[in-house]
Amino acid sequence: MNRPEPPTVDQPYFAWRAQPAWPKLAWPGGAQLALCIVVSIEHYEIHPPEGAVFPRSLPGGFGRGPYPDFRTFSYREYGNRVGVFRVIDALAKYNIRATAAIDSRTAQSKPVIVEQCLKHGWEIAAHGQAVTRVVSSAMTEQDERDYVSEAIRGVESACGRRPTGWHGPEYGESIHTPAVLAQLGIDYVLDWPNDELPFCMSTPTGRLISLPMLVDFDDVFAHWHRKLSMSRWGRTITDALDRLLKDGAESPRMLILNLHPWLIGQPWRISYLEDVLRDIRGRSGIWHATAAEVAAHAGVSI
Repeated sequence: MNRPEPPTVDQPYFAWRAQPAWPKLAWPGGAQLALCIVVSIEHYEIHPPEGAVFPRSLPGGFGRGPYPDFRTFSYREYGNRVGVFRVIDALAKYNIRATAAIDSRTAQSKPVIVEQCLKHGWEIAAHGQAVTRVVSSAMTEQDERDYVSEAIRGVESACGRRPTGWHGPEYGESIHTPAVLAQLGIDYVLDWPNDELPFCMSTPTGRLISLPMLVDFDDVFAHWHRKLSMSRWGRTITDALDRLLKDGAESPRMLILNLHPWLIGQPWRISYLEDVLRDIRGRSGIWHATAAEVAAHAGVSI
């Protein structure tokens, strides 16, 4: 019998767990695969506040120059003006409810986006304050707690409900983040892509469910960073569904797709997303759910 090793010094939140030792989860209806769509809706600041941390490789536009970054701001803003509504329409066409990971700057300043997400039955998760303010170890633990608290409050006031999930801008975290999230009442986190099933993170302030969102399927990572064509991106998802459904007949699996409206919402890219959604909807054995629904279902078993 395989026994998990204790947590390592690299991170104190969960034990190592090999696939043969996974818990025997059962998805509703006997599904082999739980599938979630996360739409990351983000605000890009031309002038981030002093001390804000953001990767030099932050995608969009042509890279930062020695002047106000209008180019990247404008490229990203397209997603909030046009792309997000195109993505919402595509998902509605195939009757798929998504989880909107939205930062507080967007939620507060663009209420029509929040209204449209809620109108279509989407879940709302917190996604930091802005994509140009990444959580990192440059923050003190108290600074991070204040940052996360403000992000949650901003989303809650815009949506009328407190978010139960968290996706860090650019997947950013510090060693304190899981404990901070649990302390502030967050139920699940999307930033640890090291499994194909939910797993439990134990923190001094409570339990947190990790929903692994595999980065390879992230549209920005695949298309912007790895330079895959959109057709190849679609094929990777098709291939993954084939394998995960096959494996899921023995041990149920999970797949979360992370989409960014500033990229996938472009008129020449949206058809590739529609092809993926058509394929997904044409398959049996899939439980279509929001991230919160998967976390709640898994939480009683792990």
